[in-house]
Amino acid sequence: MSSSAPPPFDPADPLGLDDLLAPEEKAVRDTVRSWAADRVMPHIAEWYERGELPGIRELARELGSIGALGMSLEGYGCAGASAVQYGLACLELEAADSGIRSLVSVQGSLAMYAIHRYGSEEQKQRWLPRMASGEAIGCFGLTEPDHGSDPAGMRTHAKRDGGDWVLSGRKMWITNGSVASVAVVWARTDEGVRGFVVPTDTPGFSAPEIRHKWSLRASVTSELVMDGVRLPADAVLPEVTGLRGPLSCLNHARYGIVWGAMGAARSSFEAALGYARTREQFGRPIGGFQLTQAKLADMALELHKGILLAHHLGRRMDAGRLRPEQVSFGKLNNVREAIEICRTSRTILGANGISLEYPVMRHATNLESVLTYEGTVEMHQLVLGKALTGVDAFR
Repeated sequence: MSSSAPPPFDPADPLGLDDLLAPEEKAVRDTVRSWAADRVMPHIAEWYERGELPGIRELARELGSIGALGMSLEGYGCAGASAVQYGLACLELEAADSGIRSLVSVQGSLAMYAIHRYGSEEQKQRWLPRMASGEAIGCFGLTEPDHGSDPAGMRTHAKRDGGDWVLSGRKMWITNGSVASVAVVWARTDEGVRGFVVPTDTPGFSAPEIRHKWSLRASVTSELVMDGVRLPADAVLPEVTGLRGPLSCLNHARYGIVWGAMGAARSSFEAALGYARTREQFGRPIGGFQLTQAKLADMALELHKGILLAHHLGRRMDAGRLRPEQVSFGKLNNVREAIEICRTSRTILGANGISLEYPVMRHATNLESVLTYEGTVEMHQLVLGKALTGVDAFR
């Protein structure tokens, strides 16, 4: 046993989790954190208040230049990063804003992942290098106005017409839709559910932006409308039929959320901790009162337990041992705890907690969307319930 003294306690890393990271993992984290601090943090409150993400195409190209788009994919201009490196990037992006992490998740873990895993070589060559660089933005069309948690009920359909496909239907709540160059759209066919790679300038395709959101305001969210969109035979993703295609993509995106939610939680916790150290009431900083310290201690516990869980799942993914049920475990726990950390942080900040001068309320409202997309609380509870009991309670 070593007789050397342990390092000093670090309030920013109370469990010493940095010791689990390799130098190249810290380098990825620091690169993304620096980019977000320079390009997002000075503007995000204004973007959120205005309900827009100006310069999204320029931001996408910058994210491409630091290797953040499709970063865990191999080849085609992608970074080939590890799952842990990708997770750390998601954490830093969502510490800035969930909308920025959503841009990256949809681009890389949904649209690019679908093409990379299930696409033809021609589809990969045409789209992936441009998407990795941020020159082309992608979106992923699965959710419909009447079918969210039950994608098997989708109404969007594609019919063969000679050598072509004709695609019709609507998709809802689609991140990046209005600015995308390409959409991966899932539709019913006579052969089962198939994915289609749809250039968004194809006649009959439109993507009106959804307004009046009170969450993910600094994010482009759209409806996709396909009105007799005619596509060539080679627009279909050739390597998958059935719901396992889109569900595998969602599982990859959920993994990023496990990390990302802890970024939003960390940002809120840091705001509350800094405020508690300086805000004085009754003649001393409120951080000196027992009730405030209890809140801070409980938040620190859940924050760093959540990061540790994300790290564990990342190592399992890198080892090829991560199961979908384990991703559900992480998504369910970490988003729920992140929201609670934001709410508790708000109580420490008092009335200032509702101001955009602080990030807490912005993160709290964003996480309400994160709680729902890529599987609601109830869906992940049922996934885990089935895994624990062996009984399917979905129907």
